[in-house]
Amino acid sequence: MMRGPCAAEPDGGGAWGQAPPDDLRFLEGPQARRSELWRALGIFAEFIRGFRALHFVGPCVTVFGSARLKPDDPYYVLAREVGGGLARLGFTVMTGGGPGIMEAANRGAREAGGRSIGCNIRLPAEQRPNPYLDRWITFRYFFVRKVMLVKYSYAFVALPGGFGTLDEIFETATLIQTRKIRNFPLVLVGHDFWRPLMDFLRGTLERRGLVDRDDVDRIVVTDTAAAAVAAVRDIAIPAFGLRYRPIRRRLFLRE
Repeated sequence: MMRGPCAAEPDGGGAWGQAPPDDLRFLEGPQARRSELWRALGIFAEFIRGFRALHFVGPCVTVFGSARLKPDDPYYVLAREVGGGLARLGFTVMTGGGPGIMEAANRGAREAGGRSIGCNIRLPAEQRPNPYLDRWITFRYFFVRKVMLVKYSYAFVALPGGFGTLDEIFETATLIQTRKIRNFPLVLVGHDFWRPLMDFLRGTLERRGLVDRDDVDRIVVTDTAAAAVAAVRDIAIPAFGLRYRPIRRRLFLRE
């Protein structure tokens, strides 16, 4: 089992649901040089805070999906089963930490006795972190959050979602395609939901030579939680020799 120590307390990093005005100024073009320097230092500090918070969580699988689906939705039930199955393999289940599919995956991991981590983002209209997190950390910048969701994971599972989920799927696929990360499994759950997307990838992008066949073939599409978990087990664990190695904590770093 790929198990290890994990802090149980939340690391909020700020009030949930508050989008600081500085985020808007960040995207409004050049600012005063002093402001740009302080902003760069703030971004660096956010990366360091994320690295420190997640350094000891062990091998993760990140689950993507909509925040809008309710507990009675069939995909919520599927995500809960996926979270439980991944936890029983010994993985830490990481999500965006919010409601919907994210809550379901974290809930399944918690119920199976595994670890459950959330990487949240400050948004003006977002819900509070779901109640099934062993630890959560809130980020100001989307790009920092997305680095954390990828950095510690050996596989990625996506259930139905909107713009945010599609963004996460395609960024992960691009990183794999360009070999910025290794060929980790990317699993989409729900044939009916993902069929139009896969048809577009194969029937338009691949046919016109805009992507290679291998780029599309590496995406696994399945309908069941058991098949999604099996894909992670059969691809990620043997390919990357996953064995949990405890990382020594350093007292002088206050770890």
